[in-house]
Amino acid sequence: MEIKKIGVYVLIGIASSLTTLAAFKWLGKEKEGLEYRKDLVQAPLPAWQTAHAAGPEVGVDFTTAAEKTVNAVVHIRTVETIKGTRYSYDPFRDFFFGNPFTPPRPAEGTGSGVIISEDGYIVTNNHVVDGASIIDVTLNNKKTYRATVVGTDPATDLALLKIDEKNLPIIRFANSDDVKVGEWVLAVGNPFNLNSTVTAGIISAKARKIDVIHKDLAIESFLQTDAAVNPGNSGGALVNVHGDLVGINAAIASNTGSYAGYSFAIPSNLVRKVVNDLAEFGRVQRAFLGVTLKDINSDLAREKSIEDLNGVYVENLVPGGAAETAGIRRGDIIRKVGNVPVSSFSALQEQIALYRPGDRVIITLTRDKEELEIPVVLKNKDNQTTLLRRTDDMLNLLGAQLEEFTNAYGNISGLRVVSLSSGKLKAVGIKPGFLITKVNGKNVRTKNDLADILASSDGSVYIEGIYPNGEKAYYAFGL
Repeated sequence: MEIKKIGVYVLIGIASSLTTLAAFKWLGKEKEGLEYRKDLVQAPLPAWQTAHAAGPEVGVDFTTAAEKTVNAVVHIRTVETIKGTRYSYDPFRDFFFGNPFTPPRPAEGTGSGVIISEDGYIVTNNHVVDGASIIDVTLNNKKTYRATVVGTDPATDLALLKIDEKNLPIIRFANSDDVKVGEWVLAVGNPFNLNSTVTAGIISAKARKIDVIHKDLAIESFLQTDAAVNPGNSGGALVNVHGDLVGINAAIASNTGSYAGYSFAIPSNLVRKVVNDLAEFGRVQRAFLGVTLKDINSDLAREKSIEDLNGVYVENLVPGGAAETAGIRRGDIIRKVGNVPVSSFSALQEQIALYRPGDRVIITLTRDKEELEIPVVLKNKDNQTTLLRRTDDMLNLLGAQLEEFTNAYGNISGLRVVSLSSGKLKAVGIKPGFLITKVNGKNVRTKNDLADILASSDGSVYIEGIYPNGEKAYYAFGL
């Protein structure tokens, strides 16, 4: 009995071996039926596993984009003089040591910038150069240049610089409206003074408002990305896989000050419009639709019986503004600006910011479930369609060299008259050293403030200020 069982097991083993051998020989025939593929001997990992284990998806190559951009992204070093501050009151210190103020001291800052023209125009963030008395730009080839500020726009956190050089490498602008969520991008800059650093990520969201620009008329419609951005990247490039500029890196979401997962860039279309204005006029020609808007959420939709939540709700109109003049009404829901759909206040704000006063744009909206296309001629903040003159043109009328000034206490600021030539100020008796604090009843802190007030005046100008000896003075003249 046992012998029979052993025989059966032997026969089964022999049959199995013969079957395995036959199958192996059949599969191994290269020219009979199936072709033998050496490249499939080791099966590839699933796509998700490839991306996790080896970085970007197969077929995405960042080397070309990196090579095209690192030479056009610059390192910016700034020097700012920090004004002295007053010690807390201490009668003994004041008696023995006199001056209760800390002395002024220099403070250095760093950032990045992007060369956008072969003759030396560079775009960066306003916060990188704000208050700087010295701005040095170092290229990737280690050459350093002293830069001048062509113009700044705190409302978008952008600044335009100029260096004296020719035949520079540049990064070309892409259309940021075409950028898709999930698209691969590179952040190029100088984090922690590590020059020419490249990091990769995707576009995580568009038209993001994060309330980091605390300026009048601030415009926030950031591209959000998970490409690593750290201090020093500000003003650097966010580019697509072709090496074209889709944004200027400006901010990070972090509780520590360093990268914690998400960063934010100013869209390239907005960058291009702002720097073109700064180059041509020395200030931004900002257009306004003249409306008060609300993002549409479930509560508003239920209250107003809104079925389609895409779009922006018109809550109110500015009297005499562009929207009212064109026939837009309260309760309208704006769906598009031009050909671009808008589903949030920040997205609409970004699109309007691409135009100048006097430009005509088609606003697509829904009114009582009917879709309308309304042509609108945009206006400036004073409900005018005229463009502001260059800052230099307006200030030349005054015939004065002016500098921004804030006293040590920080409670008096304005424009100090450094010197005078033939012009309006000298003609009315203003002397060097005079600090202009208000013009036509409005506070003045910067040259752009002064130029804007002069440009919007009715021809009469009233200046008030103070001399170094504390004497207050008032002057009036006509333009």
